[in-house]
Amino acid sequence: MQTNVKELINAQRAFFQSGRTLSIDFRIEALKKLYKAVQESEKEILDALQADLGKSETESYMCEVGMALSEIRYMCKHVKKWSKGKKVHTPIAQFAAKSYQKPSPYGNALIMSPWNYPFLLTVDPIANAIAAGNTAIVKPSAYAPQTSATIEKLLSKTFPKEYIAVVTGGRQENAALLDEKFDIVFFTGSQAVGKEVLRKCAEHLTPAVLELGGKSPCIVDETAKLPLAAKRIVFGKFLNCGQTCVAPDYVLCHSAVKDELLAEIKKQIKLQFGEKPLENQSYGKIVNEKHFERLVGIMDREKVVYGGGVYALKQKIEPTVMANVTWDDPVMQEEIFGPILPILTFEEFDEIYTLLQDKQKPLAFYLFTENKRRARAAFEKCRFGGGCINDTIIHLATSEMGFGGVGESGMGAYHGKTGFDAFSHYKSIVKKGTKIDLPMRYQPYKKSKEKLIRKFLK
Repeated sequence: MQTNVKELINAQRAFFQSGRTLSIDFRIEALKKLYKAVQESEKEILDALQADLGKSETESYMCEVGMALSEIRYMCKHVKKWSKGKKVHTPIAQFAAKSYQKPSPYGNALIMSPWNYPFLLTVDPIANAIAAGNTAIVKPSAYAPQTSATIEKLLSKTFPKEYIAVVTGGRQENAALLDEKFDIVFFTGSQAVGKEVLRKCAEHLTPAVLELGGKSPCIVDETAKLPLAAKRIVFGKFLNCGQTCVAPDYVLCHSAVKDELLAEIKKQIKLQFGEKPLENQSYGKIVNEKHFERLVGIMDREKVVYGGGVYALKQKIEPTVMANVTWDDPVMQEEIFGPILPILTFEEFDEIYTLLQDKQKPLAFYLFTENKRRARAAFEKCRFGGGCINDTIIHLATSEMGFGGVGESGMGAYHGKTGFDAFSHYKSIVKKGTKIDLPMRYQPYKKSKEKLIRKFLK
């Protein structure tokens, strides 16, 4: 396996060094090919997502295929503009000269994608890498085997392997890839695996983008419009059965509105998923038995106030709400990544800063409030990757803003221009004129030269 990986990397390195990917026309043509391939494979992709995660066609298109197509289209539209050098101000001390920055592809990229949104979170970074002029080896998750096989088929028929290639498999293949030298590594997944990826990258001094996760809080204060808040919280939490890196991990609400909010959340679960969610064909499943058992294990039955039903044979868990939860409960010790929603309370809004300040920095932060001053203060003081005021999840559904974590929830970002930048190194270049050569920087240094230097550099 390692020999094949080495051969593949060498082939991609030779392809990159040929200079073909430096052409903007080549990149745009590649993006168009990718777009067409996704369109033509839509049915196969939707079937694979249904097999791996039980996703409905509507959810799969809305959250994976459609968003991937949107990102590819955005890259096609803007890559020519982004690839141009940008002039910057030149200090007078460097007269006569011009200064500019020029984006340059890193070279050979490794993209490691997760199982929860296995198509979107593979294709989005591929589109970014292509737009920036890189080659790429893609390693999809073994936990989503049908989607991984579909991605391999799609990419292998669209691109030569020396340009874009797929390596499937599990831990052995991951280890073989990470032992090799790449020019950039892009990883989406858990914190535990992210740490190992970063350790491996450090051995080669390879830059890495890590998209991880964490316990993303959802704050609801006493001014919030509770019916709407509940509707949007239920959507964001139970989308993909809670297996979303930016899902609200838990609700932290004002004690005065807890009962009303809880009633509205129960009402919304019924409206969105029906009286019997386990029989709802549009409600998915937990990815595998290991994760199913973990979720069942952190669910305190005595604190379940809604849902809690399971269908072990199909690895399904009802949208579940837990109340009277404390920070010491098992459900609060790790990222839930499933359809379990704990509800905690606070008495005064400023308490949230104390409650959250020692917690790991989450990937997302949500606040439901009608108090503009409070919203400004919270989004300024709290540290997190990205978030929403009076909604959940939708901040990542645009190519106009970068998406990424901070601290324990990741490093670096992508989507749109930010994604292009993530796979680019910006060269800083000074073009110096040859007709004039100011003598003050050259020895011998005299007082007169020192005065001029001080004057220019003030």
